[in-house]
Amino acid sequence: MEELEHTCPQPRTVRGTSSTLTEPAIFAKETSCACRAPHEKLTVEHARLGTPVDRPVRVYADGIFDLFHSGHARALMQAKNLFPNSYLIVGVCSDELTHKYKGFTVMTEDERYEALRHCRYVDEVVRDAPWTLTQEFLEKHKIDFVAHDDIPYSSAGSEDVYKHIKEAGMFVPTQRTEGISTSDLITRIVRDYDVYARRNLQRGYTAKELNVSYINEKKYRLQNQVDRMKEKVRTVEEKSKHFVYRVEEKSHDLIQKWEEKSREFIGNFLELFGPDGTWKQMFQERSGRMIQAFSPRGSPSSSPPREFSPSRSPSPPSRWAVARTSPPSSPKGASASISSMSEGDEDEK
Repeated sequence: MEELEHTCPQPRTVRGTSSTLTEPAIFAKETSCACRAPHEKLTVEHARLGTPVDRPVRVYADGIFDLFHSGHARALMQAKNLFPNSYLIVGVCSDELTHKYKGFTVMTEDERYEALRHCRYVDEVVRDAPWTLTQEFLEKHKIDFVAHDDIPYSSAGSEDVYKHIKEAGMFVPTQRTEGISTSDLITRIVRDYDVYARRNLQRGYTAKELNVSYINEKKYRLQNQVDRMKEKVRTVEEKSKHFVYRVEEKSHDLIQKWEEKSREFIGNFLELFGPDGTWKQMFQERSGRMIQAFSPRGSPSSSPPREFSPSRSPSPPSRWAVARTSPPSSPKGASASISSMSEGDEDEK
């Protein structure tokens, strides 16, 4: 009996390795699994144990994926990591189906296909995916499990389009990311429409491209000019505040240094010229020395009196002594005494 071949495609990423992805995910053809052996039905418990060992567990996740965001990426990450060895197939609905059952999209179907191809968790992308999964589609792509959040999805006349998948035991729930969705992003744009219209006008888009009337275009451009003027004024104010702050800082430093120098100068001045300063002490010492130098030296009071020797008779006083002791009574007498003194000197000679 001829052996059946097992040629199922392997996942793009290997868990636990740091390999870099260099190619986007492939597009699905008629069937992406060329294995001719029948795929045995798996339970969630068996798949989580790592069985079967000869092929990856084929997990399918579908959606619109308009304005592809982190909430989409987190849901696909959960689907990829449901089992130890998973091959993630992502179905993307076409524009026709989406506009019919859900509403207008921002991105075209080709843009949405490409966005999914470049998500690291995706191994294969199914274009023009069905809105409601049929048994034929599941068998065609050999899908083991379908991953989606557990909230009932009512659409196309059904209360929950995944009801039959849940009943078949092929549904594996993922968790939604709170705070972000395509509807939330569109709501932000609609709410701040004027802001984004002005933004795109400023970046070179025409009013016709933005579907903006002539009056609104002029209004937006005027508002942009006003905003630019406000920004310039704000910039000047910030620079002025910075300049004033620097001047105040420099002034504070100068005043502080001046106070320190003035205290030092006053202290040195008082140390020199104060009541107990060095200058006063030096002046007192010099004054004392000068007074002592100019004052006459008196004879010591304890010196013994001079005694005359009995063998020698006292010599008669000289004429100089007489002249000193007996001053003349008149100018004539003074001149006579001076002349007699000069005659006496001549006699001695």
